[in-house]
This record gives sequence, C-alpha cells and structure tokens, in this order.
Amino acid sequence: MPQHTLKTTFGFDHFRPGQREIIDQILQGKHCLVLMPTGMGKSLCYQIPALILGGLSMVISPLIALMQDQVESLRRKNIDAIFINSSLSKKERLSRYESLRAGQHTLLYVTPERFRQDDFTNIIKQRNITLLAVDEAHCISEWGHDFRPDYSRLKTIRQQLGNPTTIALTATATPEVQDDIIHQLGLKPAQVATHHHGIERANLKVEVRHVFGDHDKIKFIRAARTTIPGNTIVYFSLIKTLERFSEQLHDLPHLTYHGRLPKKDRTLALQDFMVGKNNMILATNAFGMGIDKDSIRHVIHAEMPGSMESYYQEIGRAGRDGKEAYCTLLYDQSDLLIHMDFIKWNNPEADFHERLYQLLKTDLNEANSLGVDWLREQLVFKQRADFRLETALRLFERHGVTTGSLDTHNLSIQKELPEPLKPKKIAAKILSEQKKLHLMVQYANIKGCRKGLIHDYFGMDHQDLCFCCDNCPKD
Repeated sequence: MPQHTLKTTFGFDHFRPGQREIIDQILQGKHCLVLMPTGMGKSLCYQIPALILGGLSMVISPLIALMQDQVESLRRKNIDAIFINSSLSKKERLSRYESLRAGQHTLLYVTPERFRQDDFTNIIKQRNITLLAVDEAHCISEWGHDFRPDYSRLKTIRQQLGNPTTIALTATATPEVQDDIIHQLGLKPAQVATHHHGIERANLKVEVRHVFGDHDKIKFIRAARTTIPGNTIVYFSLIKTLERFSEQLHDLPHLTYHGRLPKKDRTLALQDFMVGKNNMILATNAFGMGIDKDSIRHVIHAEMPGSMESYYQEIGRAGRDGKEAYCTLLYDQSDLLIHMDFIKWNNPEADFHERLYQLLKTDLNEANSLGVDWLREQLVFKQRADFRLETALRLFERHGVTTGSLDTHNLSIQKELPEPLKPKKIAAKILSEQKKLHLMVQYANIKGCRKGLIHDYFGMDHQDLCFCCDNCPKD
C-alpha cells in the first residue's frame, strides 16, 4: 500500500533511505522521532500514513508560510488538506471550522498556538485523530535553537487528541534535545523509534576562510562568482551588513532578502531566485525555511552563525540534487561581537522583565496610548541598538503573560511572570547559547575534520576523516 500511494499520488518510483521503514512503523502504531535533512523527504513520512490510515491527521508546524506551501502542493495532488492559522480572515476560519465539524479533510496543518482557542479545540474533540505529526520538533525543547513555549504544551495537546500515534520530525537536534522532545511529548524512550538520517551529506564540500574585515569577504565573494558561478546564497547575521555588501557588489547581479523589506519585495525576490532570473541572493536567516531549490551550488556565510544548528540547516540547502556543492564560512573574529549582542538582546535579564511587567501593570493605558517608544524611554533611555524591549514583549506574548498588541492599542496582562522568565532559567539559557557560540569558534579553528566535529555535536557515528572538508586529505 505505501509503495502504491508513493507512485500514484506523489509520482515517485522509489522511497529515499529510511522513509519506508518509518512509514511502516507509523502504520503499525509505533511513535517515531525522525532526524532528516530539510528537503530529503521528511513530509512523506507522515503524509503517506495519513492517506492510508483515514480519519484526520494533524500536523503541528511553527511556520505559517511553509504550511501554506505544503497544503497548496497537496491540494494540487487532489489530497484534501487544509491549514488554519492567523493568516485567514474570520470568514475563512469559520468556514474551515464548519467543514472540520462536518467530517471533511484528511490533513490539517496548525500552529500549536491554535490550541489556546476553545472554539477550535471543541471541534477537534469531535474528530478521530489517527496521526499527530510534529514538524520542526526541536521547537519543543527549551534547549533547542528555536524554542516555542506553546510547543511545551504538546503532552496536554496529545491527551486532548486521544494520544494518537505520533511522529516528531526535525533536521537537527543534539542528543539532549532528542531526549527532551520525547519527554515533552509525554512519551518514554522505549515507546519511540528514533531514526537518524540527519546530517551525512558527502556531496557538501565545507571549508572555513579566515578573513579580516569587509574587504577580504567581498574579495572572496567576487572570486567565488567566477569559480562557482551557479546558484548561490550569501548569508548575513545583520541587515545593515547585508545592505552595505549589496552596495559594494552593485556590479554583480544579485537579489536581497531580509525582514525589513516589504512583503511584496521579499516575495518577488524569492520568486526570481526560484525561477532563475538571478542566481545569487544576499539574505539573512529569514530566507531558507521551505526553500525547495535543489540546485544550489554554493552557500557562503559572510558572517558566522550563532549556533551549529543554524549553520547546518543553512548549508543543508546546498546540493539537494546530490551533485557537488560548496559551503564556505568566512570567519572574522570580530563577528563574535555580533552574537554576543544577540545573546544579550535575546535574553533580557530577569530584572528587566520584572521592571517591564510592573510598568505595564501601573501604566497600561499610557503604554497602549503612546506605544513602544514611550516604553523604551522608561526602560532603556532611547538606546536605539538595545532590542531587549522588543524581545521581552514577544516573550510575554509567547508565555501568555499578555495578549493583544501595543500596535493595536489593546495590550492586556493575563497572568504573572512564569518560571522561564525568572533568574535561574534565564541564566541557564544564556549559558546554553554561549556554549553554542563557543562551538562555532571551535569549528572555525579546528585542525582536524570539520564534519567530524559536527557529527560529534549531534551525537552521530562517523569516520575519522570525511574527505570532503578543507582539513581532510582528498579521497
């Protein structure tokens, strides 16, 4: 049956390594944790069982754009899939609620935050949920690189759904994060089959170039366009650096993609890159999730990423067609300062959270009336480069401390500060992020096999030499 569905519905003759074993175990009611590179077929591991099992299969994903793309792709294959998220109008959302209540649909994609809504959960309780798929499962763990507080409610969500067979999927997770995923789902290790198909990509040639300043980096990018002229992504940590490089590379045709661009400009840049109107794009990490272009020949990091998880996800977008591709990290020691600031901005101290919370309790009407700039004056004295306020407001929303928004003048306080925003938890999170940054420094300076260090970090077996990094002899 899986082979027939693979051919008739998805148009493939053969499964990729690991897919059939995972699908068979899901059909037997076995829970699975799957580590597999993005673009290597994770989605089929739950989509095929969903079609065979019948009933309603639910996919929990943090990425609204990606779930919309997946649903559109499934519907083109005549699969009855829908998504429900904040992009829908009230009329569209209510229409989809009604069709769910009527027993329609095979696959439903939602964000975990949707389970805060009683009208949604009341409808879902009426359906037979045969499979729960948790995409980007590292978000479950506060030790992962993209923690989402609502993911930590998945144990309760599974219980609400009747404890269905569950598959959790991610491209990258350390052994610590893997254990935490299983625990947060309310499962025991003996109940879960773990499948590692995660990080061995022999066609990726990785190297580190030690550079000093913009001049060296731009010189390398120019030379690389001659030696490796194919589809290229150049990643940056800071938008201001990206814009500066774009000006200096004005004579080289390229696209730009970052979070400050208007949505229509980002969409156009993505479309032009995907169809080949331009084959080089300068981007922040806002570009990448769900990008399914298999012929990327070179991924260049013009600034060092802050974690091995981010780095490996980004280089994993190269060479998905199986052909040789190159991944170059341009390491300038001064770039460490960027990520030291990021760690500070991403982890406001407990005292900052407490001061913001008390200010909102005391002067909520004034905050709603005057907005973020007024709050910044009270807390950080107009320091434009201090982004702790924005981070703290997002954390308050994620943890359910507040609802509404200052932008719409309806921010309200719902509860006291939770444990994750208290001193002990914040200190542990800062230490974890500092260790991740230190590992990237080790990676840049290691004299031995670079891929070996990556495999050790993710708890994977490996040979002593990979023969495809700049520190290993050529095979």
